[in-house]
Amino acid sequence: MSTDVADAEAPQVKDYHPTRVLTLAYQPFAFGITLIMTCYEAKMNTRRRNLAGFSLFFLGSFALIILDIATKGRGGLGVFVGVCIISAIFGTADANCQGALVGDLSLMCPEFVQSFMAGLAASGVLTSALRLITKAAFESSKDGLRIGAILFFSITCVFELACLLLYTFVFAKLPIVKYYRSKAAAEGSKTVASDLAAAGIISDQQAQVEEDPKKHKRLTTKELLMENIDYAFDIYLIYVLTLSIFPGFLSEDTGEHSLGSWYALVLIAMYNVWDLIGRYVPLIQCLKLTNRKGMMAAILARFLFIPAFYFTANYGNQGYMIFLTSFLGLTNGYLTVCVLMEAPKGYKGPEQNALGNVLIVCLLGGLFSGVVLDWLWLIGKGW
Repeated sequence: MSTDVADAEAPQVKDYHPTRVLTLAYQPFAFGITLIMTCYEAKMNTRRRNLAGFSLFFLGSFALIILDIATKGRGGLGVFVGVCIISAIFGTADANCQGALVGDLSLMCPEFVQSFMAGLAASGVLTSALRLITKAAFESSKDGLRIGAILFFSITCVFELACLLLYTFVFAKLPIVKYYRSKAAAEGSKTVASDLAAAGIISDQQAQVEEDPKKHKRLTTKELLMENIDYAFDIYLIYVLTLSIFPGFLSEDTGEHSLGSWYALVLIAMYNVWDLIGRYVPLIQCLKLTNRKGMMAAILARFLFIPAFYFTANYGNQGYMIFLTSFLGLTNGYLTVCVLMEAPKGYKGPEQNALGNVLIVCLLGGLFSGVVLDWLWLIGKGW
């Protein structure tokens, strides 16, 4: 989410390669902290993780506004470093939220995971829509880009504060959420205790464990990973490929076309729209991919996008590039949801939570690897 925000507003200064650098500042924190938290997942307080993540998202967005006002929009290398630091804060926020939420929703039902992943894609669509609107409204006015950015991040702060308040005071008290968390607690999950307490439910798990220790025995995180190693590679490879193209290559390496400065924004918007659509396709049962070998084959086939984008950028027109970008988004959203909906099936609540965290580590590992590989497009262009 925050990656899209930073990328949408970054000044395209070739010496800095901001689209690539901001993503690279974001991903190591997101991946590293999520990996550490996943290792200690069974003892982590999910509620505190989510509250910390939502708070950091809000504070990071607000800090961008303050940074711009304090420097009067002058820019420069020092300000860019400050933006990179805030991008790292967004990565830390993502590390807290994404694994915790996917793990929490995995112990409920697959449709909840789909809804969450669709929400992530919807945030990208909203980001693109706001960016296009602010560009159209302020492009020709004095300090138009700066005014648009301030408006953009002000709206972002409102949304992030709303998420923080809704999670704090509403989500834990929803009847269906209380039902699934109580069920997970009965199966030995310790991560839901504080959320249940916030909903007014006190669970004496220690007494339950002593009464029937075998009932509360669960697979270790390592055992879950080995049983689902193909799903782990699936989600990793999806995002290695996607982030090696989006957003860096689309923002900087697609040449000049009739859309001018709108071209990169349109490409990113089309990716986000079709990524969102792809995340709803698995809800149609006849179109949902459940075969594990079939998933792997489809994911490996996506690597044909690399030569396709290369030749389209050098020899194709903008229509072909828009089509290719849309298909990249569609397959990314579709395959992501297929993997995350299928993997947790058949496990107990605590195991589903752990597996959800493991898959998010693999997802973020893929993102990080893709961000690094994205720099290879610069070979031969002054490198």
